Amino acid sequence: MTVFVGCGFAAKYREGGGVFSVPLQWVLGLKRLGLDAVWLEIFPSTGNEAADRRAVRSFQAQLRSYGLAENYCLLYQPRAEDVHELASMRSFGMSQRHLRQRLAGPTTLLNLSYSVHPPLLLQFERRILCDLDPSEIFYWMTKLEMGQSAHHEFCTIGLNLGAPDCRLPYSPLPWRTFYPLVDTELIQRRRRPPRAKFTTIGQWYWGGAVEVNGEFPDLSKKFAFEKYLDLPKAVPEAEFELAMNISPDDREHARLAQHGWHVIAPHTVAKTAKRYREYIGSAAGEFTAIKGVDVTWRTGWVSDRAATFLAMGRPVVTEDTGAARYLPGQSGFFFVDNVHAAAASARQVIREWDSLSAEARATAVELFDAAKNLRKILTR
Repeated sequence: MTVFVGCGFAAKYREGGGVFSVPLQWVLGLKRLGLDAVWLEIFPSTGNEAADRRAVRSFQAQLRSYGLAENYCLLYQPRAEDVHELASMRSFGMSQRHLRQRLAGPTTLLNLSYSVHPPLLLQFERRILCDLDPSEIFYWMTKLEMGQSAHHEFCTIGLNLGAPDCRLPYSPLPWRTFYPLVDTELIQRRRRPPRAKFTTIGQWYWGGAVEVNGEFPDLSKKFAFEKYLDLPKAVPEAEFELAMNISPDDREHARLAQHGWHVIAPHTVAKTAKRYREYIGSAAGEFTAIKGVDVTWRTGWVSDRAATFLAMGRPVVTEDTGAARYLPGQSGFFFVDNVHAAAASARQVIREWDSLSAEARATAVELFDAAKNLRKILTR
């Protein structure tokens, strides 16, 4: 059987090492299980053919660096559209003839975030929708078709789905839950860095629209971080850095600097999956705030980035989305909801780093390991 990992977000974002790292963990986990794994990347045209070619070359080069030159098929759409017709796409890596031969045999598609659409989607024998953002996908599934009728199975990283306090929009689908994936063979624990630095990586602004109680809350990191702005001043013995997409002329740079934050461009420090890992390894731990809807709806969401921090032995200070109950009491996580609790947790991380680092790594190996989670997802 061939197991395909369907992805539609890695190749087009060539500067996003953290984004590329997500499907990478899935494919490496499948290979550790001894399965025939294929990374199936859908790449819609951006309208800039030269830029698209550079993105494809970058994608291919990164795959080669992980020994995956024979494990991918990139399908390039000359025109961006929601309908995925194989005949209208250009193939890189695996040829279309070879892909069609594989599709004729036993196949399973792990469709990340509904990346692969019909009619191509319907050619896979077993189709599993793997949700990586429960708040948005559950909301939009109440509004439009998001693959509900085209998959056989449904898995989500919303660990708290079905719990009494989970307020996700109702879904009649038979969802199963899984932990975010990290390949704990590729990503090893690292020694304590020389500086007590906390950081995170992401998008400062967010244009998503989700309705909550008749309103459309701000889902941006900018909004989520407001109540933690004075954290650097509360913990002067540590450095607090944000690797966020904020344009150089944005006034946010000056505002954050006044509060003690250092802002760095993620495309500089995390352009590839390797540099992304190196940047995470340069920190003592992660501090980040969570978009409000995951906290409000108690989705149980945990980021794949947090899983990477844990695998490197970096504790994570963050907000609870309802996931805390699915983690051991000593997990490497510190769940906070105000700046005072965040400051106390950061100080504890600095003071007890060695033991907390070991706890973080143990949690990653036990709960977040890619091979372990993929075995559960693939087991009926």
